[in-house]
Order: sequence, then structure tokens, then C-alpha cells
Amino acid sequence: MRKITSICVFCGSSPGSDPAYTDAARQLGKLMGQKGITLVYGGSNIGLMRAIADAAILAGGHVIGVMPQGLIDREVAYTDLKEFHIVESMSIRKEKMAELSDAFIAMPGGIGTLDEIFEAMSWNQLEIMDKPMALLNTKGFYDHLVKFLDYTVDQRFVRPEHRKNLLVNADPEQLLSEIDNYVSLKVDSKWIDDLKEQTANRMNGK
Repeated sequence: MRKITSICVFCGSSPGSDPAYTDAARQLGKLMGQKGITLVYGGSNIGLMRAIADAAILAGGHVIGVMPQGLIDREVAYTDLKEFHIVESMSIRKEKMAELSDAFIAMPGGIGTLDEIFEAMSWNQLEIMDKPMALLNTKGFYDHLVKFLDYTVDQRFVRPEHRKNLLVNADPEQLLSEIDNYVSLKVDSKWIDDLKEQTANRMNGK
């Protein structure tokens, strides 16, 4: 079983419309701090990002911020953090956060958060890495996304194994436990051959 010492949390730079999102961020940050799990995040001093960072620090945890210079210039960086990495671009930011983390959790967020979720899932699918990717599904925020992913499996664009590797739970403590016990499902190496055969059959009108 892998040892989880750091988790990258993707979340909104907005607090969202429901106070429950901020409450969940604080709860997750507190749990991570208490468990000695380093928080890696986007380095912002606003929204859910600020809430989870403050909670982790208050609980005695270590927090690492990662942010491109362009966002720092907009004065949204949490400059009081003891460890802060300045990077050249958003793409390098994601690479750096992945390098520093043993697992990923996505809280409610916007386009940037969705981008981060799917990039992590894609890297796992392509076996660039093998790290747990989880959704903290506060108040069912990700219900529609999960339903859509199930539909992509039904339409045979996503492998069932890759879908099942995405952890989903509304309870922060339970989600951390699932991450601790995560064992990724692997796809048989012949799946590429199967796709080639399916493509050939479709080309031949079968």
C-alpha cells in the first residue's frame, strides 16, 4: 500500500454560492493538517483556495503554493506561505503540482478545476503516472459530471477501469481513507489491438 504524504487539491478561486463549499474546504484542510499530509494547491489567497490553506496551516500542516508569475502580478498569491513555487505557465504549474503530490482531490471549482481533473485522469490513463484522483462531492456538486462520465463509458469512449479509478465521496474523512486504500485498476494491454479491430470493422461497414 502506498504512503500518502502530500495531496494536491484543485478547487475554486471563488467561494461559490453555498457556504457548505467553504465549510468542506476548511474540514478537508484541517484533516490534512492533523494527519500530517502536505497540502499542494494553486497558491491563491482567495476563495476555496484560501479557505483550505488557512485550515491546513491552523491545524499544523505544511502548505505548498504553486502559481505562474502572471497570476502573482494580479495580487492573488498567498505570499505568506512558507513554501511557494513560481512557475512560467499554467501547464508547468500542473506538472509541478503533480510532481509534488502523491494524490489529487478536486473540490468544487470552475473551468480551471475541470481542466486539472481531466488532465490528472488522462495522465493516469496513459500511465504517465499512477496516483489517486478523487472528487470531494460536496452537496452533489459533481453528480452531473459523474453521470456524464458513466455515459462516456456506456458509449465506449472511456474504459470502465479508467472510470472506476476516479474516487467520489462527499465526506472528506472517508475520501482520505479511500485514497489511502486506493489500488488502481489496470486495462489489459491488448485493448489497443481491440480498438484497431473495431476501427477496421467500422471502416469495412461491419
